[in-house]
Amino acid sequence: MSHEESYTASEIAGLLKISKLKVYELINKGELPSYRVGKQMRVDASDLEAYKQQGKTGRTQAIASRESNRILEDQPLTGEREGGRVNASQRSFVLSGQDTSLDILTRHLEQRISSLRPLRSQSSSMDGLISLYKGESDAASVHLLDGDTGEYNLPYVRKLLTGFRYVVVNVMTRSSGFYVARNNPKGIKTWHDLTRPGLRLANRERGSGARVLLDEITRTLGIAAHQIEGYDNIFTNHLSVAAQVSLGEADVGIGTEKASSGIEGIRYIPLVQERYDLVMVKRPDNLRRIQAILDILASEAFKKELQALSGYDFSSTGTVWLEG
Repeated sequence: MSHEESYTASEIAGLLKISKLKVYELINKGELPSYRVGKQMRVDASDLEAYKQQGKTGRTQAIASRESNRILEDQPLTGEREGGRVNASQRSFVLSGQDTSLDILTRHLEQRISSLRPLRSQSSSMDGLISLYKGESDAASVHLLDGDTGEYNLPYVRKLLTGFRYVVVNVMTRSSGFYVARNNPKGIKTWHDLTRPGLRLANRERGSGARVLLDEITRTLGIAAHQIEGYDNIFTNHLSVAAQVSLGEADVGIGTEKASSGIEGIRYIPLVQERYDLVMVKRPDNLRRIQAILDILASEAFKKELQALSGYDFSSTGTVWLEG
């Protein structure tokens, strides 16, 4: 058995000084051979070195690989692994987003199309849309509130993906609100409470759905960022925000109900029902994959499995909101 050193997508991104989405793009194009260990894609050190050498010689092999992929795309979607490595007939599908429902979706997708390699990118909603625009991913989950219209997602899709053909389909609806300490000792109830002196916020990063929710609501209420203590205390996921409140490092945070359910010492205060949608850009080479995802989202088997997740509303799952 070979014990050659290998790297994760994150490690490759650091070594090449590129984004992780770019790494997935290279894998998707066949320029960077990869294989799966559990849910994680890995690249052998020798393949990484070969890719770097290709860059010095015009990457002629990569061009040939892409041409081969285009030919293979017209063939039936079947494939097999050779010695654990993903062979040339297996296609990658990069899906950005962080919700547990996407893990279930990718598993169903693998079962439906055996030749497909769904790759997950833990990107924020806005970063996911930007990656679609750049062609670095195939699908992005979004939960972005437009404060002016009160509508979720579609205003952002229309603005960012102008000139693209795309489909927006619902995955589920979920509750989003405040994380506060058990028994809510600060008496936090409304958005205006965030401006109270001494009240510390644990905030999310720019581009995340929770950050957009905060910024859009406070904008419409006339609340400035400098009025909120802790506005610049940034964390990159719901669990980290909830943990800050649980540890007493912050008095309030914003996130989903489900993310707080496993954190001790937290009380959740619901504020809004946010729509969690999936956006997919249509291209000639991925229309069958998109249709497969639409079929999965509309299937009773998928919905039944989702029902095991508490705190979600699946009444609109599979509904196509916009297609062009």
